[in-house]
Amino acid sequence: MIPYVPFSTGPYRIQMGLAGLDLDDWIQIDEHYRAEIEEKQRLLATRHGDVFGALPGTEQMGAEVLALLIEHLCRRFPERFRVEGDDEFLVDRIDGWRHPLRDFSLHPLDRAARLVQEDLALMHSAGEGEPYRLVAGSVCFPSRWDLAEKLGKPLEAVHGPVPGYKGKLAAPMDRFFALLKEDRPVWRTNWSLHDDPALFQPAPHGDRVITPPITAADVGRRIYLRSERQTLRRLAVTGAILFTIRTYRCPLEQVAAEPELAAVLAEAIDALPPETLAYKGMTAHKPALLAYLHQAAGMA
Repeated sequence: MIPYVPFSTGPYRIQMGLAGLDLDDWIQIDEHYRAEIEEKQRLLATRHGDVFGALPGTEQMGAEVLALLIEHLCRRFPERFRVEGDDEFLVDRIDGWRHPLRDFSLHPLDRAARLVQEDLALMHSAGEGEPYRLVAGSVCFPSRWDLAEKLGKPLEAVHGPVPGYKGKLAAPMDRFFALLKEDRPVWRTNWSLHDDPALFQPAPHGDRVITPPITAADVGRRIYLRSERQTLRRLAVTGAILFTIRTYRCPLEQVAAEPELAAVLAEAIDALPPETLAYKGMTAHKPALLAYLHQAAGMA
């Protein structure tokens, strides 16, 4: 299966910005559900402080997210989910899990994120004219960023390392967050190339030394396409903005098996400016990537 690839055509048509979200498609469940929920459970048990954080006073926001998710999962996936008892458990009838809903030992956002493959983050503004800040998050599958380092920071600081964000995107994104309506949820996708298939990747962005060096002969099996499907929706009660991040990845050779995708990815890589190549950690790999993808696309 090719993951969501925003640079591609056909069923994976390019998404350069934000598009309207049909809430029936808000949460996605696939054949990796059990494995990814188990990986979340492992990380939350062994590295809780690295993958979950919440500022004081965010419990009501988290409770609103949890209620939305329970309603959505039971309505959208009734063959899998149902609530049993006096709203005591969300039962997964396929994998046999019983998620306690009246156990208040966890922050409700922490509880909510254990139900879905998506990571969850909450942004909130202290008032009109105040910036939106990352106030809570369960991010088990980060793509080279550290939740603890970002918690409490405004949008501009959260995206600080992104090339061009401050000069081109900071003001428009601040306006967008301020104006986002409850009935106008949106979604977008992004992509990156990693030399590690792990879902949990908190190490910072940037070029790294890879030993042995990646070549055109082995880049297909040593580099992985990683993409994120992100959604944004304003919560009706608390006014916070919920950000969901669903991560997909596959070996590059899986993309190269489709010549059209290989050609479009090669074009996308070739068009990246040097600072973005460095941010994505692809400077050293670019020649090997292009040689491999051009051959796969019949362009060599």
